[in-house]
Amino acid sequence: MNSTLKRRQFLRNLGLSAAALPFVTGLPGLSAAAAGRGKQRLVVMFSPNGTLPEDFWPDKFGSDFDLKPILKPLQAHRDEMLIMKGVANQVRGDGDNHMRGMSCLLTGTELLPGNIQGGSHTPAGWANGISIDQEIRRHLESSEDTSTRFGSMEFGVAVPNRADPWTRMCYAGANQPLAPIDDPYQMFERMYGRMRDRDGIASVLDGLGEDLRKIASAVGSEDRSLLDQHMSMVREMEQEIRRQVEESAANPVHPEPDLDPNIELVNDNTPELSRMQIDLMVNAMANDMTRVATLQFTRSVGQARMRWLGVEEGHHTLSHEPDNNRDAWDKLNRINTWFAGELDYLVQKLKDTPEPGAEGSMLDHTTVLWVNELGKGNSHTLNDIPMVLIGGSKVHDFKLGRAVDFNNTPHNRLWLTLAHSMGHGIETFGTERFCEAGPLDLS
Repeated sequence: MNSTLKRRQFLRNLGLSAAALPFVTGLPGLSAAAAGRGKQRLVVMFSPNGTLPEDFWPDKFGSDFDLKPILKPLQAHRDEMLIMKGVANQVRGDGDNHMRGMSCLLTGTELLPGNIQGGSHTPAGWANGISIDQEIRRHLESSEDTSTRFGSMEFGVAVPNRADPWTRMCYAGANQPLAPIDDPYQMFERMYGRMRDRDGIASVLDGLGEDLRKIASAVGSEDRSLLDQHMSMVREMEQEIRRQVEESAANPVHPEPDLDPNIELVNDNTPELSRMQIDLMVNAMANDMTRVATLQFTRSVGQARMRWLGVEEGHHTLSHEPDNNRDAWDKLNRINTWFAGELDYLVQKLKDTPEPGAEGSMLDHTTVLWVNELGKGNSHTLNDIPMVLIGGSKVHDFKLGRAVDFNNTPHNRLWLTLAHSMGHGIETFGTERFCEAGPLDLS
């Protein structure tokens, strides 16, 4: 009997409804983790429009590397970090570099022919293959020990309500883009149900109080402790959602009207929404609802106006400014440093959360990868894509605490490496010719 069926049978034996299932999903006593085996997880975080190489890449590589200004928020995780320069998206074909940078990023293969016109003379369609997160999801779902309720979860922050190759990085297969959910209220309801609108939030815990007490009396002390932690996280999320609703009612902040379909105007609540999405992601992983997640900030060619950073111009417009425009450089530095700060929040939350049913923290069992669709915005280069890997020290043999220059190697090889680290020994991924040298050596 697989883990999900075992948990459902446990609820039936207690005479409880399936509404309690989210609270027993990750209890080690009811899953394969009972044997003390740690879980393996993958999180991919995306931010757009390239970086500032001089303020991102270290001057020295190896273990004696320095953190440049953009990466300074990650200082506390230096020893758990792997900075990877020289990773290149070598996929060519139809579409412009932003389109291929975004939709070929995790798929590692060409765009299909289509009629979506970008900044090149060649229109294009969706990507022609599965993305690495979904490939790993499919592998994990093939085993009852690693299958989860959702398989994967796609989180978004300020992603526009449109669908094209600039807005999608996750693919279930060729011509099958997956849309991220950028509304934490919607994500909360997906996870726990019962909340039908923001103004009439029903407490999940109040409705399940008696069921949860029965569960607590029927499991061991370790599972009771984890159940208490999970219930506390859910209560905190409910309180945060209520606070957001009350503040929005008292001080409404509305998105500006989308007069131009090519311009993304972002609600000034983005920082708060980002933290809510990250909290939900960690909560979902702590309770083993998923072991694969993506976090997408805006989109390729994203024009977020990050007024909370004192930036009024659109992000994409700033990224096109020449290097000698020091005002634009300073604002881009602030924007990219803010993304690094959100990564720090995610990593620290994983580090502060004990690994359910095993030793160490959740970060020890989770590989977090920060990616971008371009190396540099004003050149549209697909070389030297900003890549930072953090965590996973107990579930792979990557040598962390260093910076490495891979000297223009195809990014397909990195996806092979991630797949192998998750026990998925595929020989190629994406376009086959980019995999001839095999996985990267990160040991």
